Amino acid sequence: MAGVLWITGAGKGIGKAVALEYATHGWTVAVSARTASDLDAVASQASAAGLEGKVISYPLDVTSHDSVKATFKTIEAEQGSVDQIIFNAGTHSPTPLGEFSVAPFRTLMEVNYMGSVNGLDAVLPTFIDRRTGHVAIVASVAGYSGLPDAAGYGATKAALINMCESLKTQLDGLGVTISVINPGFVRTPLTDQNNFPMPFLMEPEDAAKAVFVGMARKKFEIAFPTPFVLILKFLRILPYWLYFPLVKKMTKV
Repeated sequence: MAGVLWITGAGKGIGKAVALEYATHGWTVAVSARTASDLDAVASQASAAGLEGKVISYPLDVTSHDSVKATFKTIEAEQGSVDQIIFNAGTHSPTPLGEFSVAPFRTLMEVNYMGSVNGLDAVLPTFIDRRTGHVAIVASVAGYSGLPDAAGYGATKAALINMCESLKTQLDGLGVTISVINPGFVRTPLTDQNNFPMPFLMEPEDAAKAVFVGMARKKFEIAFPTPFVLILKFLRILPYWLYFPLVKKMTKV
C-alpha cells in the first residue's frame, strides 16, 4: 500500500533511484538534498515518466538541526503524515595516512552521522507519539570493519550501524520500526571517483529495488549485494591475525 516517503540525499545516486522506485509504486515522495536543481530534475523525471506517485522537492542541508526539524514539519503540513523516512544524505572522502588531518573526519562525521542524528531528533518524537512509522538510516558495508583509506568514512558508517542497533531495542515496544541500509558498491557520482576495482558493482536502480523490498518487509538490516555482504561479514568474524593479512592482500596495501 502506498503512502508518504521522505528521503534525504535524493538528488543523485541511490537516493534519486529510491525516490523514483517509490513513485513507481504510487508513493508520494518528498525529496531533500542541498542542491535544489538536482531535486527539481528528479521531480521532472518522475513527472515525464508518468509515474503513479508524485515527487516534491524540499531542499535541505542535513547538518542544520533547525532546518531538518522545519522541513519535516513542512512536509507533514503539505503532504500529510509521513509513513517512511530514509536518511540517506552522506558524503565520502578518502582519508589516506599520508594526508591525515582533522578536517575530512569532522566533515564526514557532521554530514554522515550527525545529519542522521538531526533527522532522528526531528521525527522520532512524532513517530513515538503516534506509535507508528518506519525510519531507515543509510550506512554502508564499510562500517562492518576497518578498511584502508576509509578511517573517516568507515567510522561514520560503523557509528550509524551501532546507533541503529541500540535504538531498535528501545523502539520495538513503541510501535516504531527502524532499519539500517548497508549498500556495497553502487554506481553513483561518488563511486565514479574511485580508481580501484569495485567488486559486485550494482546499478542504482537495482539497489533501489532492494531498498523498497527490504522496507516493505520491515527488515532491520537491508544489505546488498548479497555475495559482497557475506564476504565482508565473514571477514568481520575472523581473528585479527587472519583479518589483517587478508585485507592487505585483497586491497593490495
